[in-house]
Amino acid sequence: MRIDILTLFPEMFVGPMTESILKRAAEERIIEIHTHNIRDFATGKHRQVDDTPYGGGAGMVMKADIVVGAIEGVIEQGQKGKREKGHNETNQSIRGNDSISQLPHRIYLSPRGKRLTQIKVEKLAKHDWLLLLCGHYEGIDQRVIDGWIDEEISIGDYVLTGGELPAMVLVDAVARHIPGVLGKEESAGEESFSKALKRKREYPHYTRPEEFRGMRVPDVLLSGHHKKIGEWRATKLS
Repeated sequence: MRIDILTLFPEMFVGPMTESILKRAAEERIIEIHTHNIRDFATGKHRQVDDTPYGGGAGMVMKADIVVGAIEGVIEQGQKGKREKGHNETNQSIRGNDSISQLPHRIYLSPRGKRLTQIKVEKLAKHDWLLLLCGHYEGIDQRVIDGWIDEEISIGDYVLTGGELPAMVLVDAVARHIPGVLGKEESAGEESFSKALKRKREYPHYTRPEEFRGMRVPDVLLSGHHKKIGEWRATKLS
């Protein structure tokens, strides 16, 4: 999967996107994460990316011409990368012109968007290319959303300074469902809110020592009786 992130603050992604599971997945080329500074697509001496809103009001709005230029520019870069990858890789080449010219699924991280859920995460993981747009200030010109965004997604009913943190949450959640990212394929299959657990919260987990400060591991988990263990875990789903 390729993920392109458009942001005014690409440095915010250096730590979260370059550590732990995401780092290993990138090194193994299971996922590609590219961050792009929206200001690089601005023109003029001051590279202004925002302006005052029509109709008045507090705050600034990110300009349609700048944001659309960034979206189209990044898509062009991604398509070029796909063509080069298809040319250079003989065993895993891109098949056909449709694959090369395919557009990414374009997402705007916004408190106005639909709530990110496990079901939505699983659907997003089926795409091979995501483009994430991080808003700032009072948001972006509505014309960008109407013409160049496939869906708006929110991580909760609250307002953050920008879309960077929601983008990190989305990338982390989606990456876990890409084959090869986790050590064991069943790891993501039996987590909280997964289909296997009927969209419920996961059962409690225990490990050594068997007793800790007077608190013991439930006897059933020490029994080795897999059917009874499965039944016990089923009763602990919530």
